Amino acid sequence: MADDTSRFMAMKGAGYYSRATVGARDVITGATPVVLAALDRQGLGDDGPAIGFTDMGCADGGTSLEMWGAVFRALRERLPERAFQLTYTDLPRNDFSQLFRIVHGQTDLPAYAEGIENLYIAASATSFHKPIVPPGTLNLGFSATASHYVSRTPCDIPDHVHMVGARGDVRAAYQAQGARDWEAFLSARSRELAPGGRLVLYNFGIDEQGRYLGHTGGVSMFDTFARLWRGLADAGVITEEEFRATNFPQAYRTVEEFAAPFEDPSSPVRQSGLRLEEIGTTHTRCPFEAAFTDDHRDPVRFAREYIPTLRSWSEPTFVAGLNPARGAAEIAQIIDRFYGDYEAEVAARPEGHAMDYIHCRVVAVKEG
Repeated sequence: MADDTSRFMAMKGAGYYSRATVGARDVITGATPVVLAALDRQGLGDDGPAIGFTDMGCADGGTSLEMWGAVFRALRERLPERAFQLTYTDLPRNDFSQLFRIVHGQTDLPAYAEGIENLYIAASATSFHKPIVPPGTLNLGFSATASHYVSRTPCDIPDHVHMVGARGDVRAAYQAQGARDWEAFLSARSRELAPGGRLVLYNFGIDEQGRYLGHTGGVSMFDTFARLWRGLADAGVITEEEFRATNFPQAYRTVEEFAAPFEDPSSPVRQSGLRLEEIGTTHTRCPFEAAFTDDHRDPVRFAREYIPTLRSWSEPTFVAGLNPARGAAEIAQIIDRFYGDYEAEVAARPEGHAMDYIHCRVVAVKEG
């Protein structure tokens, strides 16, 4: 069992994540008006300490470039003198070197940092289940497609790789871990927020129709992961122990589960003064499936373009399930075969494959 998530968790580095994860970028860019509205409601003036921001679960920073650029440019027009402080946060194994190269314009992605005066950028490798910035210094905490990660995997999933495919006590264990970590996440943010500060969170979850990431009516992505990984075990490529040790450290929550800490009078989240302003679900279509269905109709191209977006965030979980005694070369060969099997399946039968995004959008305010 992979226990502490920070031991192995990181998005695929060297710029791979931002190049492949187009859908996540679209979701974050679409959040720009929500972030600006959350800032407008704070009535911030042009004097005072630096306005504090966090981008929690930032990966290499590329998917949020457009959003932060738009936010800072709009805010700078209204507040020409006040300092801005943005702290990018992710786990210790994150590719922070690539993050800074992207943010400071040393890649082919359009950067914003050099064009915004009095902007201070830093990074933290502290888990967002713990406090990241000093109390009372955060005005806008943002996170997208990240807070479904739990701090530890509570148990192995014997017949699947993700809690959405688990049953009984196993699923309940992941739900309980998810509830604890969601409360810890919100409690840490409440301590960090200045009075009137806001959180804008786009969380992977399960919507009112029972849909979730890659499971919106066509081929179920996590079920496909489990079936193909099971096939490697049946073929003797990986061991039964390795199959059982492959568990996504994630808990997908319902809208009710997201809202629970805000509504329970005994919750430390509610007692801390954090209040729910908005909650709802969003469905964002997979851009690769859209291009295939609406445009080129080339199944081989679709498979070739689609699989990297799955691989960009899921690969660390499959690598972590393998026995490290195999060595890097053998592990890489197994992982390439696994994703190659998935790509071949999509190319042969493309209909129904898609990684549509299902988010629960949460906006919260710190009273005071």
